[in-house]
Parts: sequence; structure tokens; C-alpha cells
Amino acid sequence: MDNTNLIGLNPEKAHGLAEGLNDLLANYQLFYMNVRGYHWNIKGDKFFELHVKFEELYNNLVLKIDEIAERVLTLGYTPMHAYEDYLKTSSIHANKNTSDGKECVKSIVNSFQIVIEKQRHLLRLSAELEDEGTNALMSDYIREQEKLVWMYASFLDA
Repeated sequence: MDNTNLIGLNPEKAHGLAEGLNDLLANYQLFYMNVRGYHWNIKGDKFFELHVKFEELYNNLVLKIDEIAERVLTLGYTPMHAYEDYLKTSSIHANKNTSDGKECVKSIVNSFQIVIEKQRHLLRLSAELEDEGTNALMSDYIREQEKLVWMYASFLDA
């Protein structure tokens, strides 16, 4: 009998990748909730600009959350789906009642740094496993987010 899952990957190695994706999923959930709160609570002279940017970002994050969860399922495992588990697992922490634009953007840059690091780790793991689906997903996310880090960091330099 062939020792692969339904998409042709070694189940033991796919399990480790699924665990890493679940960790990433938890981080994305906290990132999403923080940005949603920034969108709702932003105040100050940059309100109109940041309110729109935060909405764009949280809409993008929610799409990635769904893609990551579906990738876990594609690998044959269950995506994490309880907020208590997200809170225990995530390296990104809940940021409550933040309304200062610069503080929000600093948090966003920090959150991107965390998820990019995790995605680079998953990129290496998926390459070793020859899991092109996860590899392509992580590569696409990293490319997009590196540019966003530059853009948000440029706002902080203003």
C-alpha cells in the first residue's frame, strides 16, 4: 500500500505542515480581529485614510484565513476553529481599544513580521515535502506582505 494521503503526500510530514498552518491560522485570526478593531476605533487627522486602509486589510486577511483553513483540510486535517485555541496559540496578541493611527500601524507592521516569519518556515517545510499547493500559497502571501510592510512602515516615517 502506498504511504501517501489523498493528494500524494506523506501523512506524517503533512501532519506537521497542518500543525504549522493551524498556528498560522491562529495568528491570522488575532491579526484580523486587531485590524477590525482599528477600523472601528481609529481617530485623528488620518481617520479617512486609515479607516479605508484598515478595511482593505481586514478583508484581505479574512480571505487568507479561509484559504489557510481550507489548505489544512486539503492536507487531511482539521483547522483550528475555537477562539480560546487561537488565543493560546497565537504569537500576535489581542490589542484592545487602540485608536491612535501610528500605534495601529506599528501593530500591523509587527503582525506582518510575525506571519511572514511563520510563512517562511512553512515555505521551507512545504518545499521539503514537495507540497506545491502550500508552497505556492506561502510564497504568494510573502511577496504581497513584504510590499505591505514597506508601505505601512513608510507611513510611520512620515
